[in-house]
Amino acid sequence: MNKPEPVRVGLVSLGCAKNLVDSEIMLGSLLERGFQVVNDPAQAQVLVVNTCSFIDAAKQESIAAVLESAEVRDAHHRGQALVVAGCLTQRFPDELPRLLPEVDAFVGIDQVNRMPELVEQALARRARKQRAPTSAAPPRGAAPAPVPPPVTAVTRRPRYIPDYATPRFRLTPRHFAYLKIAEGCNHPCSFCIIPRMRGSHRSRPLADLVEDARRLVADGVRELNLISQDSTYYGLDLRPRRSGSVADPGRFQAATRALPADTPTLCHLLRALNGIAGNFWIRLLYTHPAHWTDELIRTITECPKVARYVDMPLQHIHDLMLERMRRETSRAYIEDLIARIRAGLPGISLRTTFIVGFPGESAACFESLLQFIRTTRFERLGVFTYSRETDTRAARMAGQLSQRIKQKRRALAMETQREVARAIAAAQLGRTLKVLIEKPVQTRDLPRDAIQSWEHGLIRAETAGPLHLRGKYAMARGEADAPDIDGRVYVRGVLPAGEFARVRIVGHTDYDLLAEPA
Repeated sequence: MNKPEPVRVGLVSLGCAKNLVDSEIMLGSLLERGFQVVNDPAQAQVLVVNTCSFIDAAKQESIAAVLESAEVRDAHHRGQALVVAGCLTQRFPDELPRLLPEVDAFVGIDQVNRMPELVEQALARRARKQRAPTSAAPPRGAAPAPVPPPVTAVTRRPRYIPDYATPRFRLTPRHFAYLKIAEGCNHPCSFCIIPRMRGSHRSRPLADLVEDARRLVADGVRELNLISQDSTYYGLDLRPRRSGSVADPGRFQAATRALPADTPTLCHLLRALNGIAGNFWIRLLYTHPAHWTDELIRTITECPKVARYVDMPLQHIHDLMLERMRRETSRAYIEDLIARIRAGLPGISLRTTFIVGFPGESAACFESLLQFIRTTRFERLGVFTYSRETDTRAARMAGQLSQRIKQKRRALAMETQREVARAIAAAQLGRTLKVLIEKPVQTRDLPRDAIQSWEHGLIRAETAGPLHLRGKYAMARGEADAPDIDGRVYVRGVLPAGEFARVRIVGHTDYDLLAEPA
C-alpha cells in the first residue's frame, strides 16, 4: 500500500533512424528500472528530448523543441525536469549549459543506457532549483541560495555500442525494426560533422547481431533494416593488426583481400542473417560507394531474404565536387560501380542522395549532376541543400553560394527526379509485387506535398495532383521502399497489417503505386 508511484518519463525523439534506436535504448533502460513511460509530455515528471545536429535545419528543430518544452513546463508543470540528449549535446557540450539554462541535464551518446540514474539526477536538480528561488529571503549579509548547475554527462569521444542484451523498447511498428550494426564513422567528408559527434567506426560482433536479429524475428518482425554510418565498412575495424585508414576504394579492397577467414564482414553478416528461419526481409541501408565489392554483389544475389534495394549516398558526380567533398571516389568509379551492381542484381532499386550548392559548385558542375540524374534513372533519390557546418573543412572553403541559389538548384534537381520517378512508376503497371502491409489507410496517411529527412534530404517534390482513394485501402511497401523515406503502395481492400501480400499494380502517381490483391 505504501509503495511509491513510479517516476513518469516522456520522450521526444528527433533525427535519424540511428537516433531512434538510441531513444529505444533509453526507454528500455528506464522501463527495466521501474520507470513509467508516458505518451503525453504534460503527464511526465521528466521529459527527455533526444536531439539531432546533422545539419543546420536539424539543429534549429532540436533547439526549438527544447525551448517549446521548457515554455510548456514553466506554464503548466514547473516541477517537470527537462533532459536534452543525443547529437546536439554531444556536439556542443560546453556551450549548451550556458545557452539553455532551462535544461536540467545534458546527456551524450555514450550515456543512453545510463538514463535511469541521469533522469533521477535531473529530477533532483529540478527540485533543488524549484526550492532555491521560492525560499525565504536570506538573512542580511548572507549569500542567496545558489542555483544548482545542470547535470552534464558527455564522453568527448564516444565509444558505446549496444548488444542484444541491452534493454530496448521499440518505437517502430511490430513488423519492422532497425538493427544498428555499427556506430561511428572513419570517413573524412569535408561537409560532415558525424565523426566528431559519433566517434570512430566500431562494429558489433557478428554473433551478437545474429542473436539480436533472431529475437526480433521471433517477436514478429518481418523486415530488418540494417543501419550504421557506413554499413559497408562493417567488420573492418575488427580485423587483426589494423592500422591507418582504409576508407578509399584501393586500400579498402586490399584490406578486404588480406582479411583472415574468420574476420566478420558485411557479406558474412548478410549470409548469417539470411540463414535465420522465418519469412522476413533484410534491408541494407547506408552503404558507401568506396566500399562495395564484387563479393557483396554476389552475396546479395545468393541471399533471397535480402531486399533488392541499395541505399548508397553519392553526394555528387562531378569530379571537382567529389574531390572538394573528399568522397574518395571519382565519376568513372561510380559509373562503373552502378553498372556492376545493376548487371549483377537485375531488378535492383537504387536509392541515393545528392548535395547541391556545395562551395565552388559552378553552373556546369550542377548541370552535369542533372544530366547524371536523367541518364542513370535512380529508382529513389533525395536532395540536400549544402549546410555550412562549423568545424568542417567545407565551412572554411571559398566559393560559398547563396541560399537562393541552393534552393533553386534543389528544386531543379527534384523536378528532374520527379520526371524519372513518374516514368519508373508507370513501368510498374501490370506487374505483380510482394509487399509488406503497413496499416489501413487514413486520410492523414495520404501522400504529403513533400517529405523531408535529415538523412535523405528532400525526397519528393509536390505531386502532380491529389490522390483520391474511394473505399477501403491498405498502405504497403515493396522491396523498393524503405520505411518512412520511399514510395508507398496503396492496395484496395482490407489486408492484415504486418504481413506480406502479393499485389498487382493498377495505377500510379509521381512516386506511389496503386494496387489490388493479386
